[in-house]
Amino acid sequence: MPDLLVVADSLAFHGPDRPYPADEARLWPNVAAHRLGGEVELVARAGWTARHAWAAITGDPRVWAALPRVGAVVLGVSGMDSLPSPLPTALRELIPVLRPPSLRRIVRAGYRRAQPVLAPALARLPGGGPATLPPRLTVQHLERCRAGVHALRPGLPVVAMLPSVHRAADYGSAHPHRSATEAAIRAWAAGVPAVSLLDVAPLVAAHVLGGRGNPDGMHWGWEAHRAVGDALAELLAGHPAAADTPS
Repeated sequence: MPDLLVVADSLAFHGPDRPYPADEARLWPNVAAHRLGGEVELVARAGWTARHAWAAITGDPRVWAALPRVGAVVLGVSGMDSLPSPLPTALRELIPVLRPPSLRRIVRAGYRRAQPVLAPALARLPGGGPATLPPRLTVQHLERCRAGVHALRPGLPVVAMLPSVHRAADYGSAHPHRSATEAAIRAWAAGVPAVSLLDVAPLVAAHVLGGRGNPDGMHWGWEAHRAVGDALAELLAGHPAAADTPS
């Protein structure tokens, strides 16, 4: 089995207690690659959405180097997309670059105090309030990712992950956009050749919602990483095109 290219959010490299290096064998991308007899090129950061995945595919030279040799591309985003965002995403992403540092610390601390209160309050509004990335934009950027990959490697298997679940206190346990994001991704994938879906929620729900994952209520323990990695390997093992790479 050739290698995998995984473009993902922090669920790909956070374990039960902290972030881990990309070569940690217990992370789900490595679990899948090990079962398939290949290796992983992991391109990921905390907070990444489908928009960030598109930026990575078009702008990260690691992606350009990996695409000619991999047997599949995994888009491990959409979970962050579906989270509530009381502050518009464009403004929230400016917090790390605020100056002076004292202002940045004040704003960050204020937002962290406000988010667990505002997220569930806004979730009660029609439509669930603002999302980190609305479902239509998630799908738009996933399609751009797919089109970019297939422009270089027609027919290469692309796996898109559906949103996970969470019980994160940082978001007041609110997740009002998850269903709409999942529905939009399913509708997109149904009409696109060479795209498969990995539904992670059934694999991790009991683990996460039962408090067996990371104490932050969002990231997974090794039990869930293993379940997701095994499921991904099974999905790709049944895809004949995943075994083909250019000579």
